[in-house]
Amino acid sequence: MIKTTFVIVIKNSEMPDSIFHVSINTLQGKPLDWTSFFHKKILIVNVASECGFTQQYSRLQELYDTNKDKLMILGCPCNDFGAQEPGDSIKIQEFCTLNFGVTFPLTEKLSIINHTHPLYTWLIQEAKKQNEDNKVSWNFHKFLIDEDGSFYKSLPSASDPFCHEILEWLK
Repeated sequence: MIKTTFVIVIKNSEMPDSIFHVSINTLQGKPLDWTSFFHKKILIVNVASECGFTQQYSRLQELYDTNKDKLMILGCPCNDFGAQEPGDSIKIQEFCTLNFGVTFPLTEKLSIINHTHPLYTWLIQEAKKQNEDNKVSWNFHKFLIDEDGSFYKSLPSASDPFCHEILEWLK
């Protein structure tokens, strides 16, 4: 009798060195085209429609409108914190458009706590490497990404979109 042994090699996939190498879909279910983000700073925010911080949508839109030449904002709907984003993609889009006039891109609804989406795996790992706050503990946590796609800073939910740290970063 011939005995055969199989060896399975599992490689840890390397984390991308830039956010531009992370795949994510838009709220409409199509792959996000990162090319419109090239050479701009990126503010990534996990958003929710029924959160006490939901009013930040209007401030985020204002920040986006006044800095479109150098800033992209990416809203990432997430239901992980207090189940405050229960809607599907159609309801989320309607809510954001009708209530806050949101025109910045929104991603597919994603998870941060369980089955962490690769975008947030990258963000959390990059924050940790730089000894930044890498724990997303509530909705409207902000991650700042530089023009080259590298991590810059992490800010807690209570940070207003026009806070000193963001305004200095945009200079």
